[in-house]
Amino acid sequence: MGTSANPSQKAALPTIDFTRPAGEAALATPDSVSWRVFKNPVALYIGGTAAVLLELAEPRVRSGVWDHTTFRTDPLARMQRTGLAAMVTVYGARSVAEQMIAGVTRMHGKVRGVTPDGRNYTALEPELMDWVQVTASFGFVQAYDQFVAPLSAAERDRFYAEAQASARLYGAPGAPESEAQQQALFQQMLPQLEASEIILEFLDIMRRTGGLPALLRPLQPLFLRAAVSILPPSVRERLQLDGSYLLADWQRWLVRRGGALADRVVLRSAPPAQACLRLGLPADYLYKT
Repeated sequence: MGTSANPSQKAALPTIDFTRPAGEAALATPDSVSWRVFKNPVALYIGGTAAVLLELAEPRVRSGVWDHTTFRTDPLARMQRTGLAAMVTVYGARSVAEQMIAGVTRMHGKVRGVTPDGRNYTALEPELMDWVQVTASFGFVQAYDQFVAPLSAAERDRFYAEAQASARLYGAPGAPESEAQQQALFQQMLPQLEASEIILEFLDIMRRTGGLPALLRPLQPLFLRAAVSILPPSVRERLQLDGSYLLADWQRWLVRRGGALADRVVLRSAPPAQACLRLGLPADYLYKT
């Protein structure tokens, strides 16, 4: 539900050296689907946005996110913290990732409250943590598959399976291990999902907030439409996000071009390249075809 338990906190981002400790493995391996997907900023932006839409669709998670994070007051900082947490989870050395996740879990332990319709919630409820975990995995893998490069059914299953190590650390014991399990959980949760003015407010905030590299920023409005478009039709219907939020064919083509381009740009100072160096691999290891 985010990495800040107090809306008034504006702590600086921690500095993480992804090249250290030298030789220490991450929670996922360099040849994993996860390392391939998370290196792409287009997939991360579209997938992360879709994940938040799905989180906000569940009333208890929505209250936890909206009432206990800085999204409304400082959305860019919140996005940066969440993005850094994702990078550490995937690319950070195992000891670094475990320490960070333990800190996030401690903060989540303080998040509790009551929804507007009177339902009590705590952030660490397994059902809610499972939902947060599956929405993130779904968003990222679908964004990469649809807007960067197609993934086979076996690769999509691998992506969910690879997330199990971090899911257990985050306290999501029922996180799906395959796409079939993801679809079953979505079907199970569908009756609980609902439209909300907060979802529309979130989309408006995202339209006004940066967070993308300068080269990709002109495509940001299309990336938001792309995020809505990867939601299952049944979910879009529940959230009352009609066709006006979706991509036209020419817009879909542009987003795909942006995603494919981003998948070839090696940023040697970014976590994916730095993690490769930590393990004695070339900085461009993930970008070789």
